[in-house]
Amino acid sequence: MLYNKVEICGVNTSQLPVLSEKRKQELLQLIRKGSNAAREEMIKGNLRLVLSVVQRFAGRGENPDDLFQVGCIGLIKAIDNFNCDKDVRFSTYGVPMIIGEIRRYLRDYNAVRVSRSIRDTAYKAMQVKEEFQRRSNREPTVDEIAKELGVPKENVVIALEAIIEPVSLYEPVYSDGSDTIYVMDQIGDSNDESNWLDEISMKEALRSLDPREKKILSLRFFKGRTQTEVAEEIGISQAQVSRLEKAALIKIKKEL
Repeated sequence: MLYNKVEICGVNTSQLPVLSEKRKQELLQLIRKGSNAAREEMIKGNLRLVLSVVQRFAGRGENPDDLFQVGCIGLIKAIDNFNCDKDVRFSTYGVPMIIGEIRRYLRDYNAVRVSRSIRDTAYKAMQVKEEFQRRSNREPTVDEIAKELGVPKENVVIALEAIIEPVSLYEPVYSDGSDTIYVMDQIGDSNDESNWLDEISMKEALRSLDPREKKILSLRFFKGRTQTEVAEEIGISQAQVSRLEKAALIKIKKEL
C-alpha cells in the first residue's frame, strides 16, 4: 500500500470498493441523466484508480495526501467529461486525466519558476494532447500539437521541456531487490579514475619542458596573453614565441 499507509486523506484504502466494468457503464449512463447518487458512487468506486496513479509519483518527496486529493480532481473531471458513446474503458480515459492533473499541480508548485507565457503554452499543449488522445486513441506528434495551437513547433518543444519537474538525484532508476541504482549513480564524477589519471599524465608531460617553455604556455593558455604580449614580457621576438610554443606543445603531445 502507498507509503505503507492504510489511510490516506482520512480514507481507509483497504476498504475502497471496486466496481465492475458493467457497473461503471451503468453509472455513467445515470450520470448523463443527472444522477448525483450515481456520480458519488462512481467517484468512490474509482478511488483505487487514483491511488494506483499516485503510487507512480512515489519517492519525489511530495505529500501523498495532497497528490491523492489532486488525483481525485482529475478523476472527477474524467467522470464529468467521459463520452459513453465511445467504445473505450473508463480507466483508459481516466488514468491520463488523473496523471495530467497531478502533473499540473507539480508544475504549478515547482521550485523552478517558468515564465507565464511558456507555462500557458505548455498547458494548452497538454490540453490538446489529452483531447487528441481521447479522440484518436494515440499520442499526437509535436507537429500536430503545434498545428492545433497555431504556433511554431519549437515553441511547443520548449514549453513542454520547461515544465518537466526536476528529478531527484536519489530517484531510483533500477532495483533488483538487493541493490538499487539511483540517478546520481548515472552521473559522471569529476573525480573519477579517468580524470585523475589524465591529470597525472599532464603533470608528467609538463615536467619535460624547460622553464621558458613553461612560462610561455602559462602566459598563453592560463593568462590569455597574445604571442606579442608574451614576447614583450620575456624579451624575445614574436616569431620565437610562436616557435617555442609549438615545440612545447609537440613535446607534451609526445609525452601524452
